[in-house]
Amino acid sequence: MTQALYLTGVLAAEVEVLDCTSCEDGRFAIRLSATPFHPQGGGQPSDKGSIAEVEVVHVAIEQGEIIHYSSQPVALGAALAKVDLNTRNYHSRLHSAGHLIAHVMHLFGWQAIKAQHWPSDARVQFIPLDTAQQLDGETLQQQCSHYIQANLPTHLHQHADGFREISFGEFPAFPCGGTHVTALGDIGSIEIQSYQFKKGKLSVSYSVAEEVA
Repeated sequence: MTQALYLTGVLAAEVEVLDCTSCEDGRFAIRLSATPFHPQGGGQPSDKGSIAEVEVVHVAIEQGEIIHYSSQPVALGAALAKVDLNTRNYHSRLHSAGHLIAHVMHLFGWQAIKAQHWPSDARVQFIPLDTAQQLDGETLQQQCSHYIQANLPTHLHQHADGFREISFGEFPAFPCGGTHVTALGDIGSIEIQSYQFKKGKLSVSYSVAEEVA
């Protein structure tokens, strides 16, 4: 099984290319001994980058294996696997923003039940708890801005059994296998694009700038 280096924040590593197979769609499926690439999953898109200077266009988990899809074949043996930093940072900021929204909403009595952190469609869905308070998108955005400005640090807890948790400052930890910013100030800003309650569930759509000034 491929060692998941991305779980500890690794962005580049010398790895072993174990297999490279051509696909019907013209791409090549590559299996590595270890990988810094975050595969698509957990509501987060996959990393992009390169293996031995060959472009990696997508990474997925298939039948328990991490598969890297490239535009060209890669020779078996030792190679440098390198994540595209701009894409990783953007996805990390989106993912951390979704967690922060969930934390803030929990303070007002709302429980997150589903989330996705896609650049074109980032959203978190909630159900009300007994302590739920009414608020709106503007208030939520202001609350998120407060914690971003406070620049709460990210705490990563990797347990021996593989279970992984993420928290910010004194907020409680959430189980998560995704990538995140090192502190909330790295998010830049969060824009709440829609805040809709329907059929007993609240859906919050949001975005962050692709680059931080």
